[in-house]
Amino acid sequence: MRSPVLDKAFDDTRPARRKPESLAKIKKAARKLFVERGYHATRPQDVAREAGLGHGTFYLHYPDKRACFLAFVEDARTELDGCVRARVGAQQTLEELIANTLHAIYDYSQSHPGVLNAAMTDEAVIDAEGVQAIPLLQRWGSDWAAIVRSAAGHGQVSEDFDADIVGQAILGAIHQAASEGFRSGRRQEDIVRNLTQFLVRALRP
Repeated sequence: MRSPVLDKAFDDTRPARRKPESLAKIKKAARKLFVERGYHATRPQDVAREAGLGHGTFYLHYPDKRACFLAFVEDARTELDGCVRARVGAQQTLEELIANTLHAIYDYSQSHPGVLNAAMTDEAVIDAEGVQAIPLLQRWGSDWAAIVRSAAGHGQVSEDFDADIVGQAILGAIHQAASEGFRSGRRQEDIVRNLTQFLVRALRP
């Protein structure tokens, strides 16, 4: 039989162990519902119920639905960045860089159905203070701008371009080409080859 001292020590450790576990459940449930329903149709109580937890548990981890959604978006971004880094090497040509990045994006989309679509279409959410979140597409466009800027410094891309504008244009082309390509049943290899050739020829000095 445990002593009262041991019982108290045991009780004090349970919340610390339970919190990471409940957060993982909340994140998993939120991801599922954001993908299936979108941001606006998902409520905190729905997330808690899907996770098998009490409604109040949601608010132990997030102050509101918006914070939960932005965490979901950031997780998706981190996961995709990891996939891209695994494919892209330091000494690649511009063509290899673009092609491998595209393959990473499309591979991630296929292995995580609906995640990028939910993250990209619903992030334009305004909080109570009127501050708008930076959409995921815009953030990735900034990443492409950095790639263009670096490639221009190595003579692979024309220095006449405004990298910020071109970065957003590249991201838009990738997004639209992927949507249309998969809708029409084209193979990933064909989408990547055509889009890579188009971008490389457009960017060359």
